[in-house]
Formats: sequence, C-alpha cells, structure tokens
Amino acid sequence: MLRMTDDAVTLGGIRRLLLAILLIGMIGTGVELLLLDHDEDVTQLIPLMLLAAGIAVVLWNAAGRARVSIVAVQFIMVLFVASGLFGMYFHYAANVEFQHEMDPALSGSALWWKVLRAKAPPALAPGTMIQLGLIGLAYAYRQPPVSLRNSLEENRYES
Repeated sequence: MLRMTDDAVTLGGIRRLLLAILLIGMIGTGVELLLLDHDEDVTQLIPLMLLAAGIAVVLWNAAGRARVSIVAVQFIMVLFVASGLFGMYFHYAANVEFQHEMDPALSGSALWWKVLRAKAPPALAPGTMIQLGLIGLAYAYRQPPVSLRNSLEENRYES
C-alpha cells in the first residue's frame, strides 16, 4: 500500500491553508475598499484591480498549477507588495497635506505622529496589500507545476 510521507502531507495542508487565508483576505479587502468608496481616482483603483487580478490568478493556479500560473501568482503578489508601499506613501502624503492645512506650524515628530494616527486615510492601511502579497508569495514558494509535482509525489511515497 502506498501512502504519502508526513512532510508531503504537511506541506500540502500548509499550502491549502495559505490559499484559504489569501482568498479570504483578498475578498475581504476588496469588499472593504468598495464599501469605503475607494475609487475616487486612478491611484485608488490600483488595489481594487490588483485584488481582482489576484483572485483570478490564485483560482487559476489552484485549479491547475501550470508553470505559467505559478509565475503569474508570483508576479501579481510582487505587485501587491509594491502597491502597498506606494499606498502607504500616498496615504502619508495626503495626511501631511491635511495636517498642514489644519496647522501650518506643525512639523517634525509631532507632525509624523499626528499623520500616523490619522483615521482618514489611515496611513498604514495599505500594509494589508503587503501582507497579502507576502502570504501569496509564501503560497507560491517552490510550488511545482502539476506534471512535476506528480512525479515528485511518486518519489515521496513509502511502501
């Protein structure tokens, strides 16, 4: 009787868990951004478009795990991380502008803390995109395509 080794079973379970966390996170973040009307200009549409693309490529990968789908997941997840970094910059810059309008004399660490504590737009909220991107990269890390995975799993069976 053939059975998979404990390592192969564990890795498969972790990968499925990462997939579930990633999909739940992307769907939840997308819904939240839509509810917050995060679509006032082109830069605000970037995370929504990336979330839609992310859901599509992750589902495509989960359905077939072709080499091109693995690369697509990795590419989109790198874009998630980049968009999170740019989003934090845009949120921070908008908050600095608002705080200067409210109090032109505000500067230095007082300004920095005031900006980070602002509720609209929350300066660190785009970090969610970074987190999702890193989860997606972990999901796709060393993920063999189906043809290669099948041959590798055959080697992981014990008698």
